Amino acid sequence: MSVESIVARCEALYDDIELGAVREWKHATGCKAIGYMPVYVPREIIHAAGMLPVGVMGGGDSIEIIRGDAYYQSYICHIPRSTIELGLTGRLDALDGMLFPAICDVIRNLSGMWQLMFADKFVRYIDFPQNFSAGVGGEFYRQELRRLADDLGALAGHAVTDDALNESIALYNENARAVRDLYSLRARHPHWVPSVELYLLLRASNVMEVSEHTALVRGYLTAAEQLDRRPMDNIRVVVSGVFCEQPSLGLIRALEQSGCYIVDDDWVLVTRYVTEDVESGTDPIGAIADGYVKHGVATSSRYIADEVKGQYLVERVRALDADGVIFASPSFCDPALLERPMLQAALKRAGIPHSSFKYAENSGQFHAIKEQTGTFSDSIKLWGTV
Repeated sequence: MSVESIVARCEALYDDIELGAVREWKHATGCKAIGYMPVYVPREIIHAAGMLPVGVMGGGDSIEIIRGDAYYQSYICHIPRSTIELGLTGRLDALDGMLFPAICDVIRNLSGMWQLMFADKFVRYIDFPQNFSAGVGGEFYRQELRRLADDLGALAGHAVTDDALNESIALYNENARAVRDLYSLRARHPHWVPSVELYLLLRASNVMEVSEHTALVRGYLTAAEQLDRRPMDNIRVVVSGVFCEQPSLGLIRALEQSGCYIVDDDWVLVTRYVTEDVESGTDPIGAIADGYVKHGVATSSRYIADEVKGQYLVERVRALDADGVIFASPSFCDPALLERPMLQAALKRAGIPHSSFKYAENSGQFHAIKEQTGTFSDSIKLWGTV
């Protein structure tokens, strides 16, 4: 496979808001598909139930919001409105259910609205622990996962067994390793892996069976290392704040065209939310719970009690030899915008330059953002600061 053919396939999947690939998978297998919102859900359990986990990350800039705007105030982020638009226009009809993880109050409310609008569908709000001790938060999350597995088993018509869970854990561990290798290659040689291509590869995971996606990422890695792509005089930046409402392809391109190599980010975070392999064995549900509690990444929607806010970001910048941080948060994203001052303070203490802007998933004009990030890049090149 060539890089061009892989990227073209991923872009076709990205543009297919009708979920044609999901419909084809259901027709071929006779199985069900379960949608999920960002940031993280235990996809292993959906897979072990014999269902396809399908990432639903809004409509981007591909649809006009008409009915969705009637459900939310103007000061609410864009992704719930476009998700409702997708649902009400039949574009999510291929899904047999939806999972709404605990990201923020908006997504919590969206789960209740979804139950009212699609009463014939399986709908579940997934709560996550805010205490990370094994006997408290770990046990709470274990019980949440057990109930989810039982309910998905009932929907599928068969129990979710430990053997099936262990098999799914192994497949998702393999996929996570491939994605980590993809990020590692971009960090070492960002000119080999343009962030638009990396992003499209991650978005393809939303609608592909996990082993097929792993093969696709491995094929891209092999092909990318054989290309003769020359480096540019870009600075190295970490992008933070895009964990829920996703940026458009145009915005990602604008960042790199402004003189920035993106060497780390938090988009499509479900693919690498747990930073180490989940253990398989006699208690797979407990292993999935432990993976989240012990090895979950730091993000604005995850409560951190004992650590200094922003320390994880400082460590990532230093580990990747990045020159600075760009905070790119959706307008009205409460978790990201409330946490940003604390993250900026941590960067300031560490002497790490940063810049920030807001966007919406359907943003189409990037001139001002490109000028701002271009100035940020030039300042670091010239003076090492901003």
